[in-house]
Amino acid sequence: MPIPSYTILYVADPQTSARFYTDLLEIEPVESSGTFALFVLPHGHKLGLWSCHTVAPETDVTGGGCELAFPLDSPEAVDALYATWSEKAIPLAMAPTDLDFGRSFVALDPDGHRLRPMAVFVE
Repeated sequence: MPIPSYTILYVADPQTSARFYTDLLEIEPVESSGTFALFVLPHGHKLGLWSCHTVAPETDVTGGGCELAFPLDSPEAVDALYATWSEKAIPLAMAPTDLDFGRSFVALDPDGHRLRPMAVFVE
């Protein structure tokens, strides 16, 4: 059975988004053009940034319809990353909050895609 290992976000400007994710992920894209950028994450998952103006077939989907989740080891790690991203002036949609599943916050990329660092509560 095929297993998804690739996420593609539709973005207004792949180069602007690539700079954002280079800073956020602290890695460089392995591929970059005017319409697409690709990151290979340390665990092998791929993150593609495709121009919403050239994606085929066309779509009217914009940011915010899904989230990229960033699992962290502890609630303290969530708070520390929130402080780091705040210092980087990354737009923040929700401060660190304890929810049913654990502690998390929500940030936004340049296109409004939601980024959710989280530490799951273990009982």
